[in-house]
Amino acid sequence: MTAYVLVHGAWHGGWCWRRTANLLRRAGHEVYAPTLTGLGERAHLVGREIGLRTHVDDLLGLLRYEDLRDVVLVGHSYAGLVVREAADRMPERISRITMVDAWAGRDGQALEDLAPPFFRAWIEEATVDGLIPPAPAGTVGVTEPEQVAWLEARLTPQPGRTFSEPTRLTGAVEDIACRAVLCSPDGPMPFADLARRNGWESTALPVGHDAMVVAPRALADILLHDARRA
Repeated sequence: MTAYVLVHGAWHGGWCWRRTANLLRRAGHEVYAPTLTGLGERAHLVGREIGLRTHVDDLLGLLRYEDLRDVVLVGHSYAGLVVREAADRMPERISRITMVDAWAGRDGQALEDLAPPFFRAWIEEATVDGLIPPAPAGTVGVTEPEQVAWLEARLTPQPGRTFSEPTRLTGAVEDIACRAVLCSPDGPMPFADLARRNGWESTALPVGHDAMVVAPRALADILLHDARRA
């Protein structure tokens, strides 16, 4: 049995992993899909003070209080920064990391440092009172009407500080095995370049950015394949 911790990206919540999580559980694994502070069902806690460090502490708290060991951390998009920093601080609890179309920075880099100019400009223009509203579902590759309705009804504003606060890394995370799952390899975001730059084994799953919504079975199969190989 493998313990998976599935961490959602910006504007989402633990709810987005529902179908992938159920498939992993049916295969006999332990699965946690926490919602980060200020998002999803925890949106009532949103505030300008919430940053990357808040979300790293959320994840560290889960690892500590559930006493999780030999964990596979799965980070989607923005959560790549969250899972890598948490793993860097508790490397003894992490067996491997899976980055699903995910951001990864060096020590001192924030998401806005890694983002292309058009995305930084959109963030600056869209932010209101320290919060970034969600973009339409089509921008994350969700176009089927039923899925669009399901997704857009649940997305919540993202605290802007999560994109501007730099990650803090000692380098311990670099010793943990990592795979990149590239869901939009030809898209405008630099996920494929980040994977190459870090020397990670990569798997292409060209289904659109929100793979857990549009292709939960395919994503679960990749995670299960790694569990069998380990």
